[in-house]
Amino acid sequence: QELADFFSEYALIRYRLTAEIEWFKFLYAHHGIDEIPPLSDQAETFLDKILDEFDTQQAIHIKTIEKTTQHDVKALEYYIVSQVQTLPELSGLSNFFHFACTSEDINSAAYGMMFKAARGQCMLPRLHRIRDSLRSMATRYADVAMLAKTHGQPASPTTLGKEMANFCYRLHQQTEKFAAVKITAKTSGASGNYNAHHIAYPKIDWHQVGKDYLESLGLEQHPYSTQIEPHDQLAELMDAIARIAHILLDLCRDIWLYISLGLFKQKIIAKEIGSSTMPHKVNPIHFENAEGNLGLAIALARHLSDKLPVSRWQRDLSDSTVLRSAGSVFAYLLIALDAITIGLDRLEVNREQLAEELSAHPEVLGEAIQTLLRKHGLQDAYEQLKQLQRGQNVSIETLRLFIENTVLPEKDKKLLLALEPKNYTGIAARLAKEV
Repeated sequence: QELADFFSEYALIRYRLTAEIEWFKFLYAHHGIDEIPPLSDQAETFLDKILDEFDTQQAIHIKTIEKTTQHDVKALEYYIVSQVQTLPELSGLSNFFHFACTSEDINSAAYGMMFKAARGQCMLPRLHRIRDSLRSMATRYADVAMLAKTHGQPASPTTLGKEMANFCYRLHQQTEKFAAVKITAKTSGASGNYNAHHIAYPKIDWHQVGKDYLESLGLEQHPYSTQIEPHDQLAELMDAIARIAHILLDLCRDIWLYISLGLFKQKIIAKEIGSSTMPHKVNPIHFENAEGNLGLAIALARHLSDKLPVSRWQRDLSDSTVLRSAGSVFAYLLIALDAITIGLDRLEVNREQLAEELSAHPEVLGEAIQTLLRKHGLQDAYEQLKQLQRGQNVSIETLRLFIENTVLPEKDKKLLLALEPKNYTGIAARLAKEV
């Protein structure tokens, strides 16, 4: 429902109406168009009222006109002309609504406003909320040691906070890029050359007028286009969404696995049910829900990114039908973001399980031992530890006996003898706190 304000048919018509009215305002404000005199305050108020009072009933009326015209933007133009008939000052200027425009001049501005608003009002606040949750977890669990796993096997320890910091940083970087994608549009007419504009008013710099008009809508001008804005920036926006979705997909799968191993618990909500037959179940449904919706967002975003920049000659209509699916990309992502937010809020760390798993794998200290041996010139340090450990169930006592029999300086022996998996985490805690 929240996205209906941006991606519904009503919303698209409303954004088109905004583009049409604002274009007319730009024309009458231009001193080079003598045929449009300065408008009275009453006329300006009347135009604003058309926008302010536009509702679903008005949109339905436009769709009714479209049944006759079989053209959505022309139906909108006819609607505007009918609305201004009650004010003679504007009715006499009705020929300047949609003046020199092709439909895609209006559509590119409408879609541009739509994407920019949805990004700023719906997507970015949610992404920032998840990023902040991950940052909070990174700080809170910065010193909570955990066993890392590479290739699914025990590896040099990390901290839970550092693992959350990894995702926090990645999400922040890609969210910033998503926010920075320029939203562009065009006003250059049927073939991108201002043909109609120039034949009517050759002394006006229409390229600059178009730029100023689009900037007044919060958009940037794409200076070179055919009949359609080439959608390169929109493809970039979709690629940014796909990258964000992949990061969050990675997060969901990791947390799902941590829950499966008992490293995370989930808060119990008394009236919720995990299974219709197994009363004990507390399933990670929010992360599973998010994973499914992220996959759909990625698939659609990738298709739009691949399809939209490609159009035959000066344009074909294939971009138009695909653009109408863009709202679904945002919708699938929004559902996933809300699910992740709930899921993260319900996580509780199982410190005992983390500690138990760490202590069960002293072999991860082999890296530290062979590194210090190499530091002091032992050429086959790696090979010695490999022979001792690989494929073996090595205890902490076995490792300490090995350390005692090395030629390491006493200072380094003492360091290694005191080492346990839980305190072999490098600078993970610092990195987690600095994210």
